[in-house]
Amino acid sequence: MRIVFLGTSSAVPTVQRGLSSLALLRDGELLLFDAGEGMQRNFIKAGIGMNRKMKVFITHMHADHCVGLLGLLQTMSLLGRDKRLDIYGQPRLKEFLLENMRIISFGLTFEVAIHTIEGEGVVVKEEDYCISCCEAKHSIPAISYRLDEFDRPGLFDLEAVKKAGIPEGELYGQLQRGQDIEYNGGTIKSADVVGPPRPGRKIGISGDTRPTDKLAGFFDSCDILVYESTYSHDKLEIAIETFHSTATEAATIAKKARVKKLYLTHFSARYDETSQLVSEAQAIHGNVEATDDLKTVDIPYQT
Repeated sequence: MRIVFLGTSSAVPTVQRGLSSLALLRDGELLLFDAGEGMQRNFIKAGIGMNRKMKVFITHMHADHCVGLLGLLQTMSLLGRDKRLDIYGQPRLKEFLLENMRIISFGLTFEVAIHTIEGEGVVVKEEDYCISCCEAKHSIPAISYRLDEFDRPGLFDLEAVKKAGIPEGELYGQLQRGQDIEYNGGTIKSADVVGPPRPGRKIGISGDTRPTDKLAGFFDSCDILVYESTYSHDKLEIAIETFHSTATEAATIAKKARVKKLYLTHFSARYDETSQLVSEAQAIHGNVEATDDLKTVDIPYQT
């Protein structure tokens, strides 16, 4: 699994930062969270690939989080995408996309399926992962997202199985699925040749929000939390007025949620560099990094 930060600025782009967008790649699939204006430029720079299995999740209908979808769709079409694209968001997202596509009158070379999110809970459930959403606290309706991989089977002790003389094939599969087998007059227990289940990875993405206890519970035990840090804590009053969070608040919610690693993003254009925000957060949570456009983070399986 890999995260590529395509845009890390809030409200307006800067020379160094584009508007909000995050790409999460796992097992050949791309999961894109938010699409600020012009994000397709960093999408292309990152070399992610325009014609792959892909889902898009929008946190809310502010321009710096959704307007880039139009350019992305057109760019993909001009580059010959032919795979279906699934887009998830609140009810106004469908209206926004369909009306703009009608007015601009650009055709697409691929199918677009727009899925409306009406409440909280599981949004997508695949064979090996699910994505859920939770209400965020912003100036307009907004949601946060969480990806949970399902636990994988434990490691298969191939050496022990071969030593017991068990032939490859269906018996291997039964043991790996947790079934005991009868072989050569004896019982081979799955637990003796298969280790304990290995936990899947858990990723939280805040979107724009004030911190809430509800979100702390939603992000509980995430391996990685990407959380907005629009302001330093001396700008708390502004953060409250605009329904954003400070670096201190981001770290506080990460600590409450027992998050292993916190990535700060969505920085106000007033900050030329983010060391002050990181220092504030590190005073509360010991594992914090600031994001930059095109920063790439590899996320190994937890052992």
